Amino acid sequence: MDQKIHGRIWKFGDHIDTDVIIPGKYLRTTDMMVFAGHAMEGIDPDFSSNVRKGDIIVAGENFGCGSSREQAPLALKHAGISCVVARSFARIFFRNAINVGLPIIEADIECAQGDLCNIDLQQGKIQCGDNVYSGTKLPGFLLEILTDGGLVAHRKKLNTN
Repeated sequence: MDQKIHGRIWKFGDHIDTDVIIPGKYLRTTDMMVFAGHAMEGIDPDFSSNVRKGDIIVAGENFGCGSSREQAPLALKHAGISCVVARSFARIFFRNAINVGLPIIEADIECAQGDLCNIDLQQGKIQCGDNVYSGTKLPGFLLEILTDGGLVAHRKKLNTN
């Protein structure tokens, strides 16, 4: 995973819960394309048909609140989202995102739907237009897990070395 991300913004508000990210009626499958096809359906029914690989979600407070379902970050990742930027994350969503290899960064940024944005995960910097914002830098060990593609891939890599 590249630690520099460039993508188009999808803007959402505060308290986006896991039921909105991937509605519970789709949790009986392990098919990642089903998750991707219904990502954000609870708040934007057209999201999955319009999202493109590399797009970025920008949200407010408490992104990923609600249940502890790991399918929520998986749905976003498989829909093509390259990073989620939010003022804050629910703790379990934060952990699940790292575990499945979905980059996240806490920052309060000003942008609009469709804006292009550059993110440097290692530096914790986000650039939208002419504005540069400082986000919370992830510790090196979390960046390493993300770079390896998630916790399972990271552990496999450690076990082969």
